[in-house]
Amino acid sequence: MNLIFNGHSFKYEMENLCRMFYPGEKFNIVYDCEPGQLSGDIIAAERIKQSGNTLLSVRIMINRQLSALNDSLDNTSPDYEKECERILAVLLYRLLSKETGITPKWGILTGIRPVKLVHELREKGLSDSEIEEFLQTRYLATKEKIDLCIKTADAQKNLLQKGDLRDFSLYVSIPFCPSRCIYCSFVSHSIEKTRKLVPEYVEKLIEEITETGRLAKEQGLNLKTVYFGGGTPTALDAEDIKRLTGAVRESFDLSGILEYTYESGRPDTITGEKLQVIKEAGVTRISINPQTLNDDVLREIGRQHTTQQTIDSFHLARDLGFDDINMDVIAGLPSESPESFYRTIDGILDLNPENITVHTLSVKRSSNLLEQAKARYDAKGYEIEDMLDYARTHLYEKSYRPYYLYRQKNTLGNFENVGYAHPGFEGVYNVEIMEEIRTILAVGAGAVTKLYNCGTGQISRVFNYKYPYEYIDRFDDILKRKRQVSEFYEHL
Repeated sequence: MNLIFNGHSFKYEMENLCRMFYPGEKFNIVYDCEPGQLSGDIIAAERIKQSGNTLLSVRIMINRQLSALNDSLDNTSPDYEKECERILAVLLYRLLSKETGITPKWGILTGIRPVKLVHELREKGLSDSEIEEFLQTRYLATKEKIDLCIKTADAQKNLLQKGDLRDFSLYVSIPFCPSRCIYCSFVSHSIEKTRKLVPEYVEKLIEEITETGRLAKEQGLNLKTVYFGGGTPTALDAEDIKRLTGAVRESFDLSGILEYTYESGRPDTITGEKLQVIKEAGVTRISINPQTLNDDVLREIGRQHTTQQTIDSFHLARDLGFDDINMDVIAGLPSESPESFYRTIDGILDLNPENITVHTLSVKRSSNLLEQAKARYDAKGYEIEDMLDYARTHLYEKSYRPYYLYRQKNTLGNFENVGYAHPGFEGVYNVEIMEEIRTILAVGAGAVTKLYNCGTGQISRVFNYKYPYEYIDRFDDILKRKRQVSEFYEHL
């Protein structure tokens, strides 16, 4: 399918919007071209700026049938560029909805952080009813999704209080897993295939933790949360976990932290010895992530654990005194029926963890699922919607409330990922990273440091090398890049 952009460069918004209606489609992007010059199906979005106003139009030629919508905008309008983009998106949405019969519930919102928009509108003084009207009329979002955003924003109120300019969080990347799930696009590697890298990776990671701690002390920074993520951090053995958490304890002042999370992740990597080490390190929150409680689906997606191992790991963690546990599930996994997903939700609610994160399957180009998913990649997403509705309804009934929300590209049915929690157990780090409200110093392969200026809202990023072998081979470069942390704070 050909996408033509005339008189503007709104490629990101227009292309992502088209993908809501034609998931998996390959688009040929063309600038400043008349539709008649190309063969095949065509979507053309055009801006023509005249002396007093701007003409905006979208034309589609699908199966040789032409449809078009037009609008205009005064050239002196506030936020002229953004308004041009929004109006073109509205025209495109309406044409493609009529053409396909698909009406994405997020309207023309394509960003990954829709709750952030609610916070911005509240800061401008809009009431919740005004926000609802604004998002419905200008962005075509449904009441259901707006309500979800508002509830999430409510839960974040106390977590979004602006702290000290020098408050920060620490992220530690462990990019190893026992096996690679077929839907995974993260920087993670089967530990069986990369085990030889682990000893040197751990050594380098400890060195980076130590150097980052030195920089933090030098700049007088205050650590608020710690997050070990991956990958599957419990893919490491107990001794390596002890060394890494020990390096964090020795390099940073943990006395003022609000939360310390260790993603235990896959149940087949969890042992009593590892959990004991994690507990003794001062970790306050862990994740045990089943994704599904259907053993057939687990085998289908490449997981090596069973439902019983999930249940046993959960009870083991409880017995060792962990009182803040998160569990992840995914709606839309291959071969999972709505009924099977309902049983997963029911089973997890029986365990009563403090946090439950409900993801929607996202099919990334770098995952092994891409080809298999095409048959299921239905933009209407009826089955997925039923799954998410069931989860939300039953979580509400059990006093869970949404506290963070984000969206991804190529998600089945164009739906979302939502973290739910019992009040008082909201994951602080999850809110920080989604709403971008605090500096995050990140260490390890694939880690991205985000330096946040709470005065201006600007963020500067420092990237580590993506893969473990790069991280090891070019480690000196990583330490040099870390100097940007000092430069950032010296110029505040």
